[in-house]
Amino acid sequence: MRICTPETAGISSAHVRRFYEMLEGYHIPVHSVILARGDAIFSECYYAPFHKDFKHRMYSTSKTFVAIAIGFCEQDGLLSLDDPISGFFPEYLEREGAVYHTSTVRELLTMESSLRGVHWFLPGVTDRVSAYFEKRSEKLPGTLFDYDSAGSFMLGVIVEKLTGKPFLQYLQEKFLTEIGFSEDSYCLKAPGGHSWGDSGVLCTARDLLLFARFLLNGGTFGGKRYLNEKFMRDATTMRICNNDFDFVAHDSFGYGYQIWGMARGCFSTFGMGTQLGFCDPKHDLVFVINADTQGNPHGYEQVFDSLYRNILDHISEDGSSLPPAERENEALEAWLSERKLFCLTGNRESRFAAEIHGVTFRAGKNPMGIKWFRLEFEGSEGKFRYENAQGVKCMPFGFGYNVFAQFPEEGYSDMVGNETAPGNTYRAAFSGDWPEERKLRIRVQIIDKYFANLAIVFGFRDRKNVSVRMTKQAESFLEEYIGMMTAAAELREGEDGDNILHCIPL
Repeated sequence: MRICTPETAGISSAHVRRFYEMLEGYHIPVHSVILARGDAIFSECYYAPFHKDFKHRMYSTSKTFVAIAIGFCEQDGLLSLDDPISGFFPEYLEREGAVYHTSTVRELLTMESSLRGVHWFLPGVTDRVSAYFEKRSEKLPGTLFDYDSAGSFMLGVIVEKLTGKPFLQYLQEKFLTEIGFSEDSYCLKAPGGHSWGDSGVLCTARDLLLFARFLLNGGTFGGKRYLNEKFMRDATTMRICNNDFDFVAHDSFGYGYQIWGMARGCFSTFGMGTQLGFCDPKHDLVFVINADTQGNPHGYEQVFDSLYRNILDHISEDGSSLPPAERENEALEAWLSERKLFCLTGNRESRFAAEIHGVTFRAGKNPMGIKWFRLEFEGSEGKFRYENAQGVKCMPFGFGYNVFAQFPEEGYSDMVGNETAPGNTYRAAFSGDWPEERKLRIRVQIIDKYFANLAIVFGFRDRKNVSVRMTKQAESFLEEYIGMMTAAAELREGEDGDNILHCIPL
């Protein structure tokens, strides 16, 4: 795709900058953004350390890739959308205790299947497909929308059974490679060997832009039709009501084939941490964002508020260009080139830091299994040292900036979800601040194949007694970092312990 200025695309550089500034004002941890109209990108930004070649986890945006693969299977005569899904899995139905499900392929596409909440992030799950056929129906298929990741996964498995290849490879052969999608894009696996199709696609922001443009074009790209018009029309038509209360919210405008309806006739892919391929037919506009808003209950609304108020409300209706604004555009590009990943931005210093620097705190019994910890401060950086079941660990962090290092816990999943990978660690960003004189916060952002947020808060009663809370927002890891504890300082030589409170087991 070609590059143009915002003014050429019909919007001012000032409004584009206000869009980014509003995102940052909401403290959205943005990783990458692309704004494009027609065949031209008018704004593209990567928040360091992210870059244009980074393969970003798409989370549930992966579901839309699976839906398109189903469309190609139908087009190739490999299935009918009205086929019951149980017919594709005779080997599982022969097992003792297996449950036959009458839901059709189409009902899985629209998330109207008979199942909900098939959990597989559990110890001992070695085959996710088998887990699906162990759960009994909870509703009549084709009657009620209910968000169903397991159904999306099963659609991907159907593609792989019919084609004999990973669903993403099938899509690459069908059209992705030809339109410029990264050939080294890939998908994580689920236990049992099939692609983690409801969450595991990894590709670049530009790749997502190409895919979203294909959706907005109704199955064509560069003037060539790849997928038939009927399937694409049905996929992007919001035929399913997903709004029980009639609230007006980002996810309340209907559902198509693994595609969400949006306000003003728009539609979008949706990933768990705000991975969006947003399509606006009226303005022929595609908006791509990768971020990690896990834990922020208003994250999606804040992103869409920024987009609608600053971009869609001000872009020219007829596609006409604005007068050139070379100086404003150069200033915008210079500003965008300085964007960095979100970090904590409260006070960088506290007089109280000197009183606890290097002091070892012994923890009472706690859910994290932490035995002791120590905080050390030097200049603008700190270190959180502690001992847990894996041994002695250390998290470095910066005040007012991120320190990048490997998260110290080992063994989390790598290429296969819910499967331990001995020695594996995730890259992370660590920052800290003092929101109060005796309160320290550490924010950890996992930025690897898997994304997560971890908040650690130390609230000191005095220099000898502290409460600690750890809160994580992640898929199925960081379980060792959830809960609260109290801790008391070890006595130094000549100190009186009268003011040290008893550690309360939590």
